[in-house]
Amino acid sequence: MTLTNIERYGGPLGESLGDRAVVLGGSMAGLCAARVLVDAFEEVVVLERDEFPEEPKIRDGAPQTSHPHAMLEAGRETLEDLFPGFGDDVQAAGGLKLDMTDDFTWYDQGGFVTSTDAAMPALYASRPLFEHAVRERMRDRETVRLRGGCRFFGYRYNDDEDRVTGVRFRDDNGAEASLEAALVVDATGRTSRTPNWLEAHGYPAPETSEVEVNVTYSTVRIERPPEAEGGVLVVPEADRPRGAAMMPVEDGRWEIVFQGIHGERAPADRETFLEWAERLPVEEIARQLREQEWESDIHRYPFPASVRRHYEDLDRFPDGLVVTGDAVASFNPIYGQGMSVAALDALVLHHELENELAGLGPRFFDRVSHIVDEPWQLAVGNDFIFEGTTGSKPTGTDLFNCYVARLLRRAHDDGALTEAFFRVFRLERSTTSLLRPSVVWCVLRPRLGDDTDADRSEDRMRFGRDTAESPTD
Repeated sequence: MTLTNIERYGGPLGESLGDRAVVLGGSMAGLCAARVLVDAFEEVVVLERDEFPEEPKIRDGAPQTSHPHAMLEAGRETLEDLFPGFGDDVQAAGGLKLDMTDDFTWYDQGGFVTSTDAAMPALYASRPLFEHAVRERMRDRETVRLRGGCRFFGYRYNDDEDRVTGVRFRDDNGAEASLEAALVVDATGRTSRTPNWLEAHGYPAPETSEVEVNVTYSTVRIERPPEAEGGVLVVPEADRPRGAAMMPVEDGRWEIVFQGIHGERAPADRETFLEWAERLPVEEIARQLREQEWESDIHRYPFPASVRRHYEDLDRFPDGLVVTGDAVASFNPIYGQGMSVAALDALVLHHELENELAGLGPRFFDRVSHIVDEPWQLAVGNDFIFEGTTGSKPTGTDLFNCYVARLLRRAHDDGALTEAFFRVFRLERSTTSLLRPSVVWCVLRPRLGDDTDADRSEDRMRFGRDTAESPTD
């Protein structure tokens, strides 16, 4: 399920469903869930273990926020529906609205993906700024309470009614406290305690799909000249398990990130960082690292595996509880899907709240599973191009990967294929749209000189160089 086949936000519900809802976790998934709960409950309380900052700031409990994050179109449009003017807020704070193909150099499958005539707008900013823009909108809501410094440790539960009735936590003074709630939303991420709690209370825990990719990330911020607003993305490939991105963000900065896959440890010091840059098939990242002032230390972050918990398969689940965001599915961050999937999850929650609270969890999980299917196939499927990837392999992955690889090679000089791929990558359309007859014909039809397509694409790009002259590993 993608943006084109999910009903958009329809506005506040007709009546209240309860006095209070509690959200566990104050990142994007929790804040988006809280936004739709405002329409259904008299009060919404968001509990977060970190203090809520007053400005865009990396949170100690979420070290991944120091690395670049993409806002895909499905997320951008959904957030704009939930928070009208969201994009304007981000841009007013220094974020940029650019075109993903016109303003970016995208290197994949041995060459540069060409631009397309179709508009591909996207917002570019740091993860802390994206969160800040949403958080400030929630602060403006009279019925919302954001409580930082609170550590959740258990649910209140009524065994006779088979339902969760609230939460237990330690407040910002370390004292034990509890809140009653008609609905609790677990948005605590990959470390969610809900599966263990379910088992301890006689419920089945969800089966888990895990795909080990063993990625490490290293990110640094550098100055960005005023006239430079574009960026670069170098996708890791099977024979080059290193990737890179140079993303423009607020305050006249670029965020430059390296990814190392399956034993390729992303650099932790300046010298190695520069060495990695020099070995890229696109020279612009190395040039900017040499010429611009570095504004931060190098931040590293490990990501061992993509994880998906199959709540949709449970035959028994307590009322009064929902799990969302990374607590359901956490994807390899290379693909930039997390914030957008969190927004779509919240949209599903909005639509399910139009029905009664009884049975909300199973209904929600069933619909969210279709949301997760698309990014899971894209991210996990592509991770299997690397021999070291292990875990639950989706059916047809190898064949689909071969097809998409050929599509991207053809997209080096075919803007129609660029558009087809980006509509899927941005979670606007389903992966099945890549199998439309018009797309299949462009991908598979014979063409003279097919093996030189990548070489001919260079002269159309702003930041290219002859890959034959690039250093090799």
